[in-house]
Amino acid sequence: MDLVLDAADRHLLTPYVYPAGWSEGEPCRQLLSLFVITNLGALALYLLFGTLSYHFIFDHNLKKHPQFLENQVRREIAYALRSLPWISVPTVALFFAEVRGYSKLYDNIEDSPYGWSGVFLSMLSFLFFTDMGIYWIHRALHHKLLYKRFHKPHHLWKIATPFASHAFHPVDGFMQSLPYHVYPFLFPLHKITYLGLYIFVNVWTISIHDGDYRVPRLLRHVINGSAHHTDHHLYFDYNYGQYFTLWDKIGGSYKSPTAFEGKGPHDYLRKLQEK
Repeated sequence: MDLVLDAADRHLLTPYVYPAGWSEGEPCRQLLSLFVITNLGALALYLLFGTLSYHFIFDHNLKKHPQFLENQVRREIAYALRSLPWISVPTVALFFAEVRGYSKLYDNIEDSPYGWSGVFLSMLSFLFFTDMGIYWIHRALHHKLLYKRFHKPHHLWKIATPFASHAFHPVDGFMQSLPYHVYPFLFPLHKITYLGLYIFVNVWTISIHDGDYRVPRLLRHVINGSAHHTDHHLYFDYNYGQYFTLWDKIGGSYKSPTAFEGKGPHDYLRKLQEK
């Protein structure tokens, strides 16, 4: 995140926003800047990719499903916009620790333990590490002691749209993002790769709520896509994973998506229309 902060300081904050005497390295200034940048960035990613997905990918026929709520899209967006600033508070604390040099993020490929191959391997390990972490955190959030207070609001959306992707209770949203932020404190990771992965995970979160169930046949039971996550919203105790089905299969919570078996939301709508 220091790359983004440096760019913001260089092109906007130092010349146009902050007083000349307020040093760029001053902790309070960094925290304030990170809070603004994090919120604007999250808002831009959510609204931009959520809107594109909603208009060009999401099947609007799903809005005719009996479990699609009245004014649901507006409610999803409103809930997300209320939650994102609160989610950003602990997130900014972790970004601040990165900026102050406590993480294992590095600037140059030469700093990678294994060069370019190390960068590629770190991308894979990031995906598998965060997938594992999110699986167990997500599953824990379904425990009766946590579910009603923190995770239930996200399950209000049975037939989700892309805008449901960030419509979490703030504690829920931060907890499920925690593996992304913990990774660079445990393992070396290139800074630009980290930024790219941060954007990717936000777009992926939107994509698994987009109602587009198409996945290459060979990957249907490997990739945790929208079909899997739709069944999670509908049937509650299945498909907790983020990218892959691996941990659901290990943890006994894997469910073959109903959309792949002719029993999904689209099939239900067709049957209603035929009656």
